[in-house]
Amino acid sequence: EMRNDLYITVERGEFEKGGKSVARNVEVTMHVVDSSGQILRDFISFGSGEPPASEYHSFVLYHNNGPRWAELLKLPIPVDKFRGAHIRCEFRHCSTKEKGEKKLFGFSFVPLMQENGRTLPDGTHELIVHKCEENANLQDSSRYLKLPFSKGIFLANNSQAVKTTKESFWITSFLCSTKLTQNGDMLDLLKWRTHPDKIAGCLSKLKEIDGSEIVKFLQDTLDTLFGILDENSQKYGSKVFDCLVHIINLLQDSKFHHFKPVMDTYIESHFAGALAYRDLIKVLKWHIDRVTEVELHEHIQEVLKAQEYIFKYIVQSRRLFSIATGGQNEEEFRCCIQELLMSVRFFLSQESKGASALCQLQAVFLSSFPSVYSELLKLFDVREVANLVHDALGSLPTVMQGDESLQAVKLQSIGKTVESHLYTNPDSRYILLPVVLHHLHMHLQEQKDLIMCARILSNIFCLIKKNSSEKSVLEEIDVIVSSLLDILLRTILEITSRPQPSGSAMRLQFQDVTGEFVSCLLSLLRQMTDRHYQQLLDSFNTKEDLRDFLLQIFTVFRILIRPEMFPKDWTVMRLVANNVIITTVLYLSDALRKNFLNENFDYKIWDSYFFLAVIFINQLCLQLEMFTPSKKKKVLEKYGDMRVTMGCEIFSMWQNLGEHKLHFIPALIGPFLEVTLIPQPDLRNVMIPIFHDMMDWEQRRSGNFKQVEAKLIDKLDSLMSEGKGDETYRELFNSILLKKIERETWRESGVSLIATVTRLMERLLDYRDCMKMGEVDGKKIGCTVSLLNFYKTELNKEEMYIRYIHKLYDLHLKAQNFTEAAYTLLLYDELLEWSDRPLREFLNYPMQTEWQRKEYLHLTIIQNFDRGKCWENGIILCRKIAEQYESYYDYRNLSKMRMMEASLYDKIMDQQRLEPEFFRVGFYGKKFPFFLRNKEFVCRGHDYERLEAFQQRMLNEFPHAIAMQHANQPDETIFQAEAQYLQIYAVTPIPENQEVLQRDGIPDNIKSFYKVNHIWRFRYDRPFHKGTKDKENEFKSLWVERTTLILVQSLPGISRWFEVEKREVVSMRLIAMCTVFFTAPPIGYWKSTVEMSPLENAIEVLENKNQQLRTLISQCQTRQMQNINPLTMCLNGVIDAAVNGGVTRYQEAFFVKEYVLNHPEDGEKITRLRELMLEQVKWGKFLAMSPAQLF
Repeated sequence: EMRNDLYITVERGEFEKGGKSVARNVEVTMHVVDSSGQILRDFISFGSGEPPASEYHSFVLYHNNGPRWAELLKLPIPVDKFRGAHIRCEFRHCSTKEKGEKKLFGFSFVPLMQENGRTLPDGTHELIVHKCEENANLQDSSRYLKLPFSKGIFLANNSQAVKTTKESFWITSFLCSTKLTQNGDMLDLLKWRTHPDKIAGCLSKLKEIDGSEIVKFLQDTLDTLFGILDENSQKYGSKVFDCLVHIINLLQDSKFHHFKPVMDTYIESHFAGALAYRDLIKVLKWHIDRVTEVELHEHIQEVLKAQEYIFKYIVQSRRLFSIATGGQNEEEFRCCIQELLMSVRFFLSQESKGASALCQLQAVFLSSFPSVYSELLKLFDVREVANLVHDALGSLPTVMQGDESLQAVKLQSIGKTVESHLYTNPDSRYILLPVVLHHLHMHLQEQKDLIMCARILSNIFCLIKKNSSEKSVLEEIDVIVSSLLDILLRTILEITSRPQPSGSAMRLQFQDVTGEFVSCLLSLLRQMTDRHYQQLLDSFNTKEDLRDFLLQIFTVFRILIRPEMFPKDWTVMRLVANNVIITTVLYLSDALRKNFLNENFDYKIWDSYFFLAVIFINQLCLQLEMFTPSKKKKVLEKYGDMRVTMGCEIFSMWQNLGEHKLHFIPALIGPFLEVTLIPQPDLRNVMIPIFHDMMDWEQRRSGNFKQVEAKLIDKLDSLMSEGKGDETYRELFNSILLKKIERETWRESGVSLIATVTRLMERLLDYRDCMKMGEVDGKKIGCTVSLLNFYKTELNKEEMYIRYIHKLYDLHLKAQNFTEAAYTLLLYDELLEWSDRPLREFLNYPMQTEWQRKEYLHLTIIQNFDRGKCWENGIILCRKIAEQYESYYDYRNLSKMRMMEASLYDKIMDQQRLEPEFFRVGFYGKKFPFFLRNKEFVCRGHDYERLEAFQQRMLNEFPHAIAMQHANQPDETIFQAEAQYLQIYAVTPIPENQEVLQRDGIPDNIKSFYKVNHIWRFRYDRPFHKGTKDKENEFKSLWVERTTLILVQSLPGISRWFEVEKREVVSMRLIAMCTVFFTAPPIGYWKSTVEMSPLENAIEVLENKNQQLRTLISQCQTRQMQNINPLTMCLNGVIDAAVNGGVTRYQEAFFVKEYVLNHPEDGEKITRLRELMLEQVKWGKFLAMSPAQLF
């Protein structure tokens, strides 16, 4: 866009009084006058949207001989009117008294252009104020233009006019023009033909001219330079070249960067130097040949920076020459280019240690070298250019110990090459690819510039992907595999083994780089064919090299399938990666079989293979069962179930191992077991038979398979605790292996192992299901007890046993079952001795001696017995640990323990304890967990818990259960029902220590403990009538069926409930007896039931009532009971029985003559009944006469 605007600022003036007594009121009027003396119309612009004017009038400052205006004006004068034009400023005095025109008293002027063509220089100018009182004197401009206009010019050239210099006027000018210049050197250069003797000087001064002046006249300047070159290239060729380099580099400055399109347009449309290419090539080669000359380094660096545009001029010049001559001297031109690039190759091949000037020159050249490719393609075909570039880049030193900045620039140049149009052509790409990969390999080997390497690789593979239909791609993949696969694997291993940076920005960059390398690897493997894999495997000279490669790629694959390798929602990327991995593994499996079996067997590589296969199958992203139906369908359609494919490959590879399978037993049992637990039927059917194979080989080696059993058991617990496995798996595991071992000589022991593992699965599945519940309940505790006992009794796994002891302990603490928690921890305590044997760190226990741990356990157990008000048991442990302190003369701790023991005695005597009730619970039906199914238990109720509350609690724990409303034995249909039935009723504890309870003088606080603790046996009574029922007195025919239950463990214990082990006969004369067995009872389970006669029942009722009276009277006498209401209520029940007639009914039933004659064998019992009745009468009379004796 052409522009020619002159900006004038009217600054200030200094004026005389002019014969007046006061200062003047000065007004300035400005005109633009052309060379003929005519005022130019409408070339003064005031801005602010005002229309242009022909003259300017300043404002007037009252009585001021030194006014300051500072008003800015724009004069948009056309170029053709600029020469010969001048600005005239007229000064007038304005008076408010005088009428008529304002009185002129002087003027100033300034020409816009000098005779040599230079315009008025930018800056402030002090103009001479010439005296003039008549307007007519200004009509002819030629009269005053001969006068000096500026103080500087006047003082130098016209001393006769000194008397006129007392008054001055200041303006500031600024020219904004694309055609006019204020620089004399620029004018001299542009007018070189008028003074050819100054050409050399003008060319030398070009570098001193301000850059804005050069770019303003860019086209004219370039025309001048190439004009000089055409006229006399031999004399001025080098200087013109230097000037051209200066201009090109000037455009690299950000200030003038936007002028590059101007130069591009000039080259394409205005450049006419058809012979310039010869001199440009010649001078450029001269500079490159002298890169070793230190004194020229700075200048050569400038030349190399400008090489892009130098080549543009060379190419355009040659094209113009070819058009003009019909392509003459083509061979000569090609030779020149070849010689030039030969110099380039020599220059690039120079090595220099560390940072040096030579390295800087090489870096400068490489940074802009890729921009030359597109220019060369205008004259040469792609193969020729590719070969030229290949030779140039190939000449670079292979040593990586040089200047790091040079290495970075070299890699950037490689990157630009890959991004260039030249590389997109298959023919040229095949030529360039080896040298590109060579430099990438060097950088990756040194782990330098990984970000740039990743970007280049990504571009390479993106281009291959776009052109995947081309035949040349197969050859390119060959080159990449042979050159880069190994180092790419090593790079991924290296960067993934580094700790991630702490900063978020650096961490994101690290992840991006890792992701790019991974994507490149996957892209490469995905495009490899059978031929590529075969060539890759054949390329290894030794088995050791192949072994290292396989170990490396298996390790990388394990890294790629880490959960954190891709973002969580990158499902498609994960599936693609897994598809590539399994495809590659299938190819490599064959190499593994062929090269590393029999005498060449290598455990490490086979182990790495199996480890990869297992974690591949276990990936969360491949568990199709977790997908929505539509998503699962799409995955299966595109990829199939890759888990099954890999499982079949594992089975196939395992079968090839032969006797080498023993190397992986028992190490692979756990991983393979984890695979079989995946809920995929086909995968399970393929993998489970491997366990039979392991059992067989272990049997051959050791004569047993205890290792297999131990590993299976250990891993099952941890895996099922993680939620793996189900009932279907248990059944499938059992059926497949039982079928497999049918014809084995070791079938019997195999069946035993399978049965043991299957039973463990049952318990683990029950345990897992129970643990899913929110609150701690009896089901959780019972399941844990069942599993704990299984580990101890059937598996003898002490460590697992201890682990579940502590899990049960934690459950009890959460449920505030402190007594049961103490009993549970006591199980672990009993496994330890009072010794100094060191124990390893385990669970929450630190590394310590066995004595220290047992001491800690004792104290914890005592604390829990205290909280559970089971102080008697705490006292026993206090005594035991006190003995240890005493044996070590640790009197300080002995004293503390004796005081603790004493405090427990005090609590027994001072604090009230509630006696819990006990309930028998039967769990019938197949829907109950295994450890409850068709079994009966006795449960210790909570404080204040009665039958109704307990029954409701059980129904809450088993919301689908049906409560049975009778106490009769269930039949077969109930046992086999696909439902849950609960049968609940209260039972009475039968204390073991009868001596304490029957001895007089022992406080009831002490007796109450033995009534409900350490209880193994319980009874429950079912009343019924035998024979004819007497309506007047039901006691005559009232019989009681009494059943005694014996538990597997006493209550309280490690649980609030224990299973009923058997039922046994009561030690008394039997009136009638019938033995009843459960339908399909558990092994070793038996029961017996006795019937009590009405007389025996009456004796027991009175014994219990009298015992109750004795206890209440004793409590009142020892002031344990402050309120006698319970005693009063009990006596009222004896004296005046409101229900069933009381003891009177017994008299009527058993003391009559008829009963005594018919039952002579009951004489002793009748006597006993009479004694008990008399005892009641005695207590009633005693209390009626002496109630005060109670206290």
